[in-house]
Amino acid sequence: MERRTLLKGVAGAGLLPVAAAAQQAPSDDIAAIPLATDAGERRGDMLYRTLGATGERVSAIGLGGSHFGKPSLTEDQSIRLLHAAVDRGITFMDNSWDYNEGQSELRMGKALSQSGYRQKVFLMTKIDGRTKDEATRQIETSLTRLQTDHIDLLQHHEVLRFDDPDRIFAEDGAMQAFLDAKRAGKIRYIGFTGHKDPRIHLYMLEVAAKHGFHFDTVQMPLNVMDAHFRSFAQLVLPELVRQRIGVLGMKSMGGADGVILKSHTVTPIECLHYALNLPTSVVIAGIDKPEVLDQAFEATRTFQLMDRQQVAALLAKTAQAAAAGQYELFKTTSHFDTTAKHADWLGGDTPAVQTLAPQNAG
Repeated sequence: MERRTLLKGVAGAGLLPVAAAAQQAPSDDIAAIPLATDAGERRGDMLYRTLGATGERVSAIGLGGSHFGKPSLTEDQSIRLLHAAVDRGITFMDNSWDYNEGQSELRMGKALSQSGYRQKVFLMTKIDGRTKDEATRQIETSLTRLQTDHIDLLQHHEVLRFDDPDRIFAEDGAMQAFLDAKRAGKIRYIGFTGHKDPRIHLYMLEVAAKHGFHFDTVQMPLNVMDAHFRSFAQLVLPELVRQRIGVLGMKSMGGADGVILKSHTVTPIECLHYALNLPTSVVIAGIDKPEVLDQAFEATRTFQLMDRQQVAALLAKTAQAAAAGQYELFKTTSHFDTTAKHADWLGGDTPAVQTLAPQNAG
């Protein structure tokens, strides 16, 4: 995204020291980013916020399902990590039908089935299917793996392409499976996720509105580099706030292995504080070891709302490194696009498309 700001044009080009740039008034682009007006309810070291218009109260940090089920962790280690997170106050559980070939859901289901942990958490998972039949199959698989009779929040995963919204809302599309599952009491709330381009998120909201549907949540990358390149915070976040849709922030450190940290511009705590300072209901964190769990609680324990000048100073530190999106690989490469690598997870075309599509189309 082209920046028309002093922060990038001057500090980002290296013409002024970062400290000098940070003293400038916040740019118009940065001023377009909504900020949190309430840090949340503090209980111990954790903060709790309301999930959009649902009225649900959830922990401001969520346990990321992808990291939770990594092959480098044993099942016992994963289970102990989840129990420790819940015991210390994390209530939001993130997962997906496709994480680690189903191991993330299987491990989470086993952990939550023990000692009443299922009743202590708000459970979210995602499915990839774009057709009603494929989505239904994946929903049932997730329920079985998670050992639960209902999922609190189910999301359409990886809305990365402009045709995804049309496929999801088509006749016999995935949304029909979601609505059927909700009517049957198998899911409570509905959302969607994506990490590629904010304009695709906006199109998904537009298509939903045309069908008279209002999402409960939207998940997207929100981090200290996003503001400078193809920004979800600038383009999508204001609309979510306007519609009172729960905001789920992800990739606060750039995804796997904390790519943003390799820029040596910000610390992990700064990354988490920035995401918490946005009107996020939950910041989903990749927690794969006890010290990373400690780091998440340190972030909430020390978090205080930042004003626009403080945010501008923090974003100035990342302006030059972030300009081309090189540390946001989920936007600029296919590295995180699992449904592009496994198109069969989306399911085939709906019957209506099969009827209309020309044979042997090139």
